Amino acid sequence: MTQPRLQQSVGHEFTRIYALGAARGDLVVPNDELIEAIDSSDEWIQKRTGIIERRRAPKEVTAVDLAVEAGREAIEKSGVPAEQIGAVIVATISNPVVTPSVSTLVAERVGARTAAAYDIEAACAGYAYAIAQADSLVRAGVAEYVLVIGAEKLSDFVSPTDRSISFLLGDGAGAAVVGPSDFPGISKSILGSDGSKWDAVGMNGTYTGFRAGENEWPTMRQEGQTVFRWAVWEMAKVAQQALDAAGITVDDLTAFVPHQANMRIVDEFAKVLKLPETVLIGRDIATTGNTSAASIPLATHRLLSEHPEAAGGLCLQIGFGAGLVFGAQVVVLPGNGPALT
Repeated sequence: MTQPRLQQSVGHEFTRIYALGAARGDLVVPNDELIEAIDSSDEWIQKRTGIIERRRAPKEVTAVDLAVEAGREAIEKSGVPAEQIGAVIVATISNPVVTPSVSTLVAERVGARTAAAYDIEAACAGYAYAIAQADSLVRAGVAEYVLVIGAEKLSDFVSPTDRSISFLLGDGAGAAVVGPSDFPGISKSILGSDGSKWDAVGMNGTYTGFRAGENEWPTMRQEGQTVFRWAVWEMAKVAQQALDAAGITVDDLTAFVPHQANMRIVDEFAKVLKLPETVLIGRDIATTGNTSAASIPLATHRLLSEHPEAAGGLCLQIGFGAGLVFGAQVVVLPGNGPALT
């Protein structure tokens, strides 16, 4: 008996990001509002992290709401009708419920009602992971266009008295529409993890423990020095791998947008990579805070709003954090919609 020949999908050769969208929490929280609880000062926070203030969302606003706002802007700017979005991927650790996923609610509310939808839980590397998957879905012919969103409401998981991470965290969402291109717009992604440092960023309890009365409501905490050393030295190697995979050097870059973990990490990163002075660097953390999976698209959105001439240039983006997981790729910075050449 002759074995039937299996049909396998084939998509587009190249992909790129069409447009970005952003949403930040409405509440501006300056350092002065947090220092008493952690027995610190505005000067200490700024020197340690570079943060002047962070944006947080009101109690009634969820990660879903932030994701929808950012997603709608990205779709509108992309010129792609919402009903043509074939997949919605949301990177988040802030889903207010175990199920349904954030992505299914977002797909419904942005008008991509029949799209495939799923969440990625890769914390600060989530957006880089989601861009890698969107690239693969379009090139495999699974979806023509993909809406990628990093969305977090980390203020729900903050202990006001925690000195390791609470003053870093903010709320927001950043979105991108990925689609077919007639030129390479997203390089090979470098993805990985380092489980040996699994506990360097995590929670101080479990939800089942909270239900059983064994611990208080779980909130985030980190081992700052461990994360700092790992981020600067080990992630610089990953960033170089991404450049090598893209076939470029730092001299070819227009911009560098790392996860907005800490301004000191961003600045040290740039030094280790020996970036030319001409390279624009995303430094959104100063007034937004650390928004985990949302930080790269938010920082890129701000960079392009301040430097629209950067559209069409090459940007190295890298996410790293809890897990510890990491992801990096080089992308062509978007203009608005499919007209970019």
